[in-house]
Amino acid sequence: MVRTKLVTLTTALLLGVGTLCGASFAQEEPTIYVIKQGDTLWGLSEQFMKDPYTWPNLWARNKEGITNPHLIFLGQKLRIFADRVEIVDERESLAAKPGTQPAKEQDLNREASVERLFTVTGGEGFLQEDGFKPAGHIISTFQNREIVGEDDIVYIDIGKGHGAKIGNRYAIYRKLAPVSHPVTNQILGVRVIPLGFLQLTQVEPDVSKAIITRSFQEISAGSFIMPYKDKRREVALKAATRDLTGYIVESRTGNKALSAGDVVYLDLGKRHGLAEGNMLYVTRDIQPDPKFVTGPIDKLPADVVGALVVVETGERTATALIVKSIDTIYLGDRVELTRNK
Repeated sequence: MVRTKLVTLTTALLLGVGTLCGASFAQEEPTIYVIKQGDTLWGLSEQFMKDPYTWPNLWARNKEGITNPHLIFLGQKLRIFADRVEIVDERESLAAKPGTQPAKEQDLNREASVERLFTVTGGEGFLQEDGFKPAGHIISTFQNREIVGEDDIVYIDIGKGHGAKIGNRYAIYRKLAPVSHPVTNQILGVRVIPLGFLQLTQVEPDVSKAIITRSFQEISAGSFIMPYKDKRREVALKAATRDLTGYIVESRTGNKALSAGDVVYLDLGKRHGLAEGNMLYVTRDIQPDPKFVTGPIDKLPADVVGALVVVETGERTATALIVKSIDTIYLGDRVELTRNK
């Protein structure tokens, strides 16, 4: 008997398929859709639900039914109703038929395609962890100006003795306040934001002269530099290899109330098994109203209020982009990563 995975949609997510409207629940016939090469969860969400971020949100509320939000299978069938979607698990169907040989593992793991690419601009910033060593610092500016920008001259504390050469390019950063863990109060690192780029125009044994070629924010003496690396790239979703729970510890802007499009920093990194492309869900515990509780009750299921994608990982921290928010997200909110079962 074919087992189906039922995903119930809220009224706000009713499918915009006109041919399905008007029929009663008991009489309606579902539209059968078969996953084909090139299909993605994001594309199907846009096609049937008019919202490409519906799938992550639905998965987060139905983890037992959909074990991996990043993986769909060629030939997998969807039953599309006016008020719900049923995902038929073809692997379970084959296993349930007597005499049917299960497909090879590599066949079961075929992805229709990469669901979504997220653009990293290089302006996301990061948490500077212990052991981080900058290449150098801006030690002075032209005529000792407090603030400089594009086309201004600055001086840095590296030269020929450090391997510097005319034409070398560097990225400029500013250190801000230390960031502590919202639960343990342990210092995780220092918030760092990018300011711009510079290029060496004159190199001496221990110091160099440079011109600022691009500035995102005001630049001043004391800013540190790192060798230039084009950080603009595409980050593809990547399935998790383990279950992890962590917290949003800081945001790029320093704001405490956040939403889709904001950059945040997490207390998880490579050491914990987190990887670029992992999608985590922002969850929040729900407390029962004591006015209506008459006896002991189990812990209520957590609310899922958003989703974020990891765009860069450090050893113990990571930078992530919020891609979906159905409620305001706050510093200190819990994040969860769930591997494919």
